[in-house]
Amino acid sequence: MEQISNYISELAPWGQTLLGLTALSLAAIAVNFLIKQVILRAAAPFLDTRSLTADHAAARFANVAPLLVISRGIAAVPNLPPDLVTVVMNVAEATIALSVALGLSQALSYVDEVYRRRPDAHARPIKGYIQVLKIAVFSAAVILMISILIDQSPILLLSGLGAMAAVLLLVFKDTILSLVASVQLTSNDMLRVGDWIEMPGMHADGDVIDIALHTVKIQNFDKTITAIPTHRLISESFRNWRGMSESGGRRIKRSISIDQNMIRFLTEDEVKGFSRFRVLREYLAQKEQELAEWNEGKLAKESDPVNARRLTNIGTLRAYIIGYLKSHPMISEDFTLLVRQLAPGPEGLPIEIYCFTSTTNWGEYESIMADIFDHLLAILPEFGLKVFQEPSGTDFRYIRSSVN
Repeated sequence: MEQISNYISELAPWGQTLLGLTALSLAAIAVNFLIKQVILRAAAPFLDTRSLTADHAAARFANVAPLLVISRGIAAVPNLPPDLVTVVMNVAEATIALSVALGLSQALSYVDEVYRRRPDAHARPIKGYIQVLKIAVFSAAVILMISILIDQSPILLLSGLGAMAAVLLLVFKDTILSLVASVQLTSNDMLRVGDWIEMPGMHADGDVIDIALHTVKIQNFDKTITAIPTHRLISESFRNWRGMSESGGRRIKRSISIDQNMIRFLTEDEVKGFSRFRVLREYLAQKEQELAEWNEGKLAKESDPVNARRLTNIGTLRAYIIGYLKSHPMISEDFTLLVRQLAPGPEGLPIEIYCFTSTTNWGEYESIMADIFDHLLAILPEFGLKVFQEPSGTDFRYIRSSVN
């Protein structure tokens, strides 16, 4: 050992420096190899095998050890200028601060990944909060790195931030707004991953695929992606179809416009003929008894039928539609079912159907609704009614040919 010491002392100054740098580099490489190739590999079976994020976090933290060797050992290298030693130490320590920040960032990502494995994670995502913590970690790392590089206390830099508060608020305005919006969306359970939402102002109509701090990503039904700033979901209105999906039924609200010229009273023969409709038998029996009792009591001395209450084809149609919908296997009995007249206008008399299907599947819903209105449009002539539609060129040609 004494001989080695004597040999080193006999070397030229540049040789001593080169030997010291070589020894320091080998020590840093050895520490790095020991931690990453031995310790971390031995610990790998005890880490989460379902994710690489934990491995990445451990690797980031492992970079601290060789950097510590360099920052502490550089002063032992002989014949280096003091200013160079200070620069190397500061750069190494600043890199340590960066490695710790990167390791904490990966650790926070792993926390979010583990949380998303919970069955209820989609209802209350924490990705926005994780991103805020990452911003805080990197902000602290930047301040610490700058203070190390300029060899000043971090408190000195922090004291100067007060004067920059207005600038920081301006720079991080969207971040602050998004953080507040994320808290409101999460606490009020207004939005979840997988929800179908509509936001016409942002041209968004589809499923929520990601909720982050600054943006919410919507995959529209044409497979395009719309990114909406998170704070816009609080400041503007949007429609969430989750309630419909959870209820198990989807609403049908559509009307048929009836030509008002075709509305009239029914004759006795027509009333008897309608008895062949199964869904109308109970209605007709009840209505005939009601009208007969009223007419006998109020019109005992009246012979003109114009003063009597009679069935109409439009009223009978409404009763038929109600009976048809109640007997339909895909119309839910647990929700509101209405068939009503809307205000008549130049486009005819609208008869609105208001009911709910027993499925929320989009394709099935459209098929059920189409089948219902196919049937109702086809059955109208049985009641002496027809759909109102504005005349087309074909109608005018028919009229012209009839006149000629």
